Amino acid sequence: MMNGWYGNGWGLGGWIVMALLMLIFWGGVITVVVLLLRRPHHPGHGFPERGFPEQPAHDDAERILNERFARGEIDEQELTARRAALRRRE
Repeated sequence: MMNGWYGNGWGLGGWIVMALLMLIFWGGVITVVVLLLRRPHHPGHGFPERGFPEQPAHDDAERILNERFARGEIDEQELTARRAALRRRE
């Protein structure tokens, strides 16, 4: 009697398949959004609006100066002179 639009459909198996495919689709969308939001950022290229402050360029220069002093490449006088010069340029 009901051989029109809804007759001979997929039945319960079709509904289960559609539900599983919908779960897989939305799970994929949510996974992509989470991965994009948790993407690591490059140090020095922060996002102040998200709470990641920008690192000034002189921090890298001071770090290099400290490393050179620790290796013995420069003495304490040269370290303090160069550090003062870097801080004057700010």
